[in-house]
Amino acid sequence: MYFLCRLLPPRPSFANDMTSSEAKAMHEHVAYWTGLLGKGKAIAFGPVMDPKGPWGVGIVSVRDQEELSELQENDPAIRARIGLSYEAYEMPRLVHASGLDIRR
Repeated sequence: MYFLCRLLPPRPSFANDMTSSEAKAMHEHVAYWTGLLGKGKAIAFGPVMDPKGPWGVGIVSVRDQEELSELQENDPAIRARIGLSYEAYEMPRLVHASGLDIRR
């Protein structure tokens, strides 16, 4: 299963005014997602510069909803309890740079 994960910040200005503890959590978050890339769980991730306030996006490949929940719950940015939260949307098809149309 593929999902688009949207990481929502605690406030619209978060990317510009993080505290040192929030910045530490976000550095750990990037390391965590980089590890997910290496394991083949993450397809892509990064910040989205929405004019209403930046947020994060990740596209993941997981077995089921339970694995998705575990992936999100184990994110250091969530575990730090600094006000971040996830939304997730299933992607029944995934087309990527190789030109493959992948369905699960």
